Amino acid sequence: MCGILGLIGPDDVARELAFGLTALQHRGQDAAGLVTFDRAFRIKKGNGLVGQLFHDGVLARLAAPAGLGHVRYATQGPVDPAQAQPIYMNYPFGVAMVHNGNVTNAPALARRLQRDHRVIETANDLELLLYTFADGLEQRQVAALTPDDVFAAVEGVQTSVEGAYAVLTLLANRGLVGFTDPCGIRPLVLGKRVTGKGPVYAFASETAGLDALGYQTIAELGPGEAVFIDAERRIHARTLVQRPPAFCLFEYIYFAREDSVLRGRLVAEERVAMGRRLARPLLAAGLRPDVIIDVPTSAYFFAEGLADELKVPYRRGFAKNKYVGRSFLFPTPELRQRAVRQKLAPLPNVIRGKKVAVVDDSIVRGTTSRHLVELVREGGAAAVYFVSAAPPVRHPCVYGIDMSIRTELIAANNDLPDIARYIGADAVIYQDLDDLRALYPAGQWCDACFSGCFPTAVDRACFDRIEQERVRAQQPVATEPPAARPGPASYSGAISAWPTNGGTSHEA
Repeated sequence: MCGILGLIGPDDVARELAFGLTALQHRGQDAAGLVTFDRAFRIKKGNGLVGQLFHDGVLARLAAPAGLGHVRYATQGPVDPAQAQPIYMNYPFGVAMVHNGNVTNAPALARRLQRDHRVIETANDLELLLYTFADGLEQRQVAALTPDDVFAAVEGVQTSVEGAYAVLTLLANRGLVGFTDPCGIRPLVLGKRVTGKGPVYAFASETAGLDALGYQTIAELGPGEAVFIDAERRIHARTLVQRPPAFCLFEYIYFAREDSVLRGRLVAEERVAMGRRLARPLLAAGLRPDVIIDVPTSAYFFAEGLADELKVPYRRGFAKNKYVGRSFLFPTPELRQRAVRQKLAPLPNVIRGKKVAVVDDSIVRGTTSRHLVELVREGGAAAVYFVSAAPPVRHPCVYGIDMSIRTELIAANNDLPDIARYIGADAVIYQDLDDLRALYPAGQWCDACFSGCFPTAVDRACFDRIEQERVRAQQPVATEPPAARPGPASYSGAISAWPTNGGTSHEA
């Protein structure tokens, strides 16, 4: 999962790119990068946060009227500066690219590109997208690109590349292109700002990135849609390869900022609605908390909705150190545990002697949840009910969220009492999947990590490859995983119901 930003206008965009990326920093904290073009591509990227990499001297060297920015959360390839985005090539025409997502048919693409004499230099699947797009341009064999040429290259990508992706492409001297995968799994929005020199345009992963720069959101790209803004800043839009929509629900649950609007829905309001739905399973379990607290900061609106529905007081139960990043985005259990301890401290006056419902956005591995429960008990709680705004995460995500190792998914290998014992809670409550689905029109959303119904074709080899790549990218861990139920915890036999693609089994 990453954040992307692209700007095109008559004046220097480098500083705006860096400023806008800070509004998307929540989407990735491993690495950041900028590329601009003014007679030549100029690039700066590396591990670290935006503010650590881009000071005035760097931005002065990147001054140009068009550019791309990226913040990376590594789910494909190691956390290595060589894997950071953007990537560019000088032929044909000059192409630079950033993306958010994950390519699921990477080995087949790599083999085809290597047969076409492309050298694959990184483990970042952006390179596969870039070369596939460049091949499409090269095949047009024209001296001057037209919108039809650009859209033909995009269509070639959408036809060849499987998975989830929102892509921004900077064409040297020719303009800026944004496009999405045929299912529209990853978000991409287009904004406009009117200046004394005419309109300027921006693409971003979220509306929060546009708002920070003073752009008005004018469109959100749908499944298989492409927008080309040419050098004269004229807009050309076309829907190309399109399949049933499948927007990622985890954007609402965790990744997107609460002030962003995605698919016409304010993220904060979606989280309040999900929180209200949590009241039913809590009451069905016979639980009545004295106080409801949230895990800062993505869980605030879930907790607010639950408290309103139950008519139980909501309080802030943790003091937060705002200088520590999002613990889910740390690559190893040790770092996630350390981040929780550094980031949060319990407020004993709020929780001492009370039955406390702790609301978090999700329970993925269980390690973070366990440390949160320990903190609440240290604060003197009489009972701890851990409440997940998301349904149980039972299936790996192959689309770019760091949930690709099935043996790390606590709900894939344990029942509810086992999970409660592992994290040390008196009870664990999950959002009901049917309740979550009731909030959204049927057949337009991806909930594969909960249901196992994947919107694109995936098979056992794809799951195994992505899991193995993620394992290699992680440092060795010393902590033991939660005990699984009897049976091997692997794709060779532990899945009783293999994840499906629209109901089609992929058993080997």
